[in-house]
Amino acid sequence: MERICTLLNDALTPYQVQLDDMDGSGHRQLTLIDARGTTVLRRSVSPLQLQDQRLLVDLVDGLHRDLQIVEGRLQPCVIAALSNQPQPRGTFA
Repeated sequence: MERICTLLNDALTPYQVQLDDMDGSGHRQLTLIDARGTTVLRRSVSPLQLQDQRLLVDLVDGLHRDLQIVEGRLQPCVIAALSNQPQPRGTFA
């Protein structure tokens, strides 16, 4: 788990990542803390998200998107609009 924390910290710099112990359902609480020590984001993650490389990449991508929303650099309605756009023919989602 130490290696995962290091990877997450590297990927989410300048934020500090804190992973709590497993809860009763086997999930961990992932907390992102800014340089002032303020909790910026908190998310419950499954062990599989931390063990499977593809799911870990998806988790980091989602955290980056959530950070952009928290920082005011991206509006949630923009994400919804982009995800509801029809895909052009001949492309794969």
